[in-house]
Amino acid sequence: MAVGSKELAPAELDTFEDDRLIDELKKAKEELFNLRFQAATGQLESHGRLRAVKRDIARIYTVIRERELGIRATPAPVEVPAKATKKESAKRRVESDEITAEEANK
Repeated sequence: MAVGSKELAPAELDTFEDDRLIDELKKAKEELFNLRFQAATGQLESHGRLRAVKRDIARIYTVIRERELGIRATPAPVEVPAKATKKESAKRRVESDEITAEEANK
């Protein structure tokens, strides 16, 4: 979430589920707290980082609010396919080999 980082581009935030958005928001708020603490003690090296983190927080809040209002669609949950057993994967290879052999004979 540093200046110039592309971690939280608006297009990427669209792909995040609500839980992940909230996690990113918590991380950004923690980072902002740490940056403010560093600024108060004179240890902050990059003041532009404060601005970038604030903007990231605003982006996340915007996406969350737009989803609440129905302006922005919530991403559909991605189903992770179950791992195929060795027998199933071997069977698929045999079937695909048969198909390619039939195509070659035509």
